[in-house]
Amino acid sequence: MKLIVAIFREEKLSETLEALFRAEVRGLTVTHVQGHGGEIEPVETYRGMTVRMELNDKVRLEIGVSEHFVDATVQAILSAARTGEVGDGKIFVLPVEKIYRIRTGEEDTAAVTPVT
Repeated sequence: MKLIVAIFREEKLSETLEALFRAEVRGLTVTHVQGHGGEIEPVETYRGMTVRMELNDKVRLEIGVSEHFVDATVQAILSAARTGEVGDGKIFVLPVEKIYRIRTGEEDTAAVTPVT
C-alpha cells in the first residue's frame, strides 16, 4: 500500500482528475495549498534580510492505492499535470503502514480503493 502525494499547478487539476478517472483510480483528497520551488519569485530586502515575497497557488492530491495501482496513478498524474515549465510540481510515493476504512472496519488492501 502506498500514499501518493502530488503537488502541482491549480490549472491542471481538471485534466489530472480526468486522467485518474480514466486510469480507474478512485478515492482521493484535494487540498488547495501555496508554496514555491524552482519558480523565479520576486525577491525583496526587508530590514536587511532578503525575503521571497510570493507563494504560488498549487493543488495537493493525496491518494491511497494498492501496490498494483502505483504506476498507473503516477503515470496519469505525470501526463496530465505536466506543462514542461519550471513549477510543474512533484509526486511523492510513500509507504503506508496501516489503513482502516471507517465505515466497515476493513483493513489494509481491503480498505484501499481500487483493489487488485
